[in-house]
Amino acid sequence: MQRDHEEGGGEPSPLEMTAQEGSAILSGMIGDGDQDKELGDGWRIVPVWRVEERGRRLTLRQARLWALVLESRFIECRVEPGQKGWQVWVPPESYDTACRELNLYAQENRNWPPFMPPVHPMKENTLPTLSVLILLATFHNLTSLDLKVMGHYPVDWLEIGNAHAGLILHGEWWRLVTALTLHADALHLISNLAIGGVFILYLCRDLGSGLAWTLILASGICGNLANAWFQLPSHTSVGASTAVFGAVGILGAISMVRYRHHLRRRWPLPIAAALSLLVLLGTEGERTDLGAHLFGFAFGTLAGLLAEMLVGWLGRPKRLVNALLALTSASVVVWAWRLAILHSGQ
Repeated sequence: MQRDHEEGGGEPSPLEMTAQEGSAILSGMIGDGDQDKELGDGWRIVPVWRVEERGRRLTLRQARLWALVLESRFIECRVEPGQKGWQVWVPPESYDTACRELNLYAQENRNWPPFMPPVHPMKENTLPTLSVLILLATFHNLTSLDLKVMGHYPVDWLEIGNAHAGLILHGEWWRLVTALTLHADALHLISNLAIGGVFILYLCRDLGSGLAWTLILASGICGNLANAWFQLPSHTSVGASTAVFGAVGILGAISMVRYRHHLRRRWPLPIAAALSLLVLLGTEGERTDLGAHLFGFAFGTLAGLLAEMLVGWLGRPKRLVNALLALTSASVVVWAWRLAILHSGQ
């Protein structure tokens, strides 16, 4: 081709090229052509290999992220499309600085977000949790019988155990506990067991029965106390729903803390989902005690935040600790009913 040009003495055709031009094109085809390429104004491409060990193609999202990093370091840059994906261009005097800053950014964020925390459900806690729920249903059946307990006959369980706001504030604290074990009728009981059983079962498998039931009982007690404080003195309520929505709040708070790095700016999402569940299940019905549900959820959220921070620091409680916590929770319920029965005979 070069000989024909010399013989003709005219201008080179569009298909003709010099050996130097051919070498430049060949090197661009077989090598990393973006590492030395320059724009007409002298700007240079930041090659991917100078920033990341893997990958030779830059997506638009990555290119914009690189540009954002450079702009935060006051380095001028451009994002342009190229044959091998998108490219980030910088002035020649900022080339080395830009490569260094992007390399530091890539190293600091190489393992971000961190891996999801491992979850090892305690399946052995399933049977004890179901046993407690069955015991709660059995107790409801016993309250409908004329039983002689501790010399008192007959015992009006709803009368001596309901969460009466005025009596609670006058010192009958056991009503905060006993009201959680009572239900107005079978439908009330079934709804609490069906809805709450799912959350309680999951919570017990995650934290262990002892810690889970302690947190649920604590949120129910605190929810009843706050509700008594804000309600009229004549207000009464019964049901485990205060503790059930406490369990919902506990689960939402645990998920928010445990997966906060993965949710990033959407970290309140678990609590928002739990609140939606509260609105969906806890606000309907003529006899629904919205205050008890709301306060139970609020204290459950606080308990869940505290529990997840302690578990992250100390680890999940061992079997002995869980057993002691479960025994303590059961003792509180039994002692509260003992005081309620004794006080009813005065």
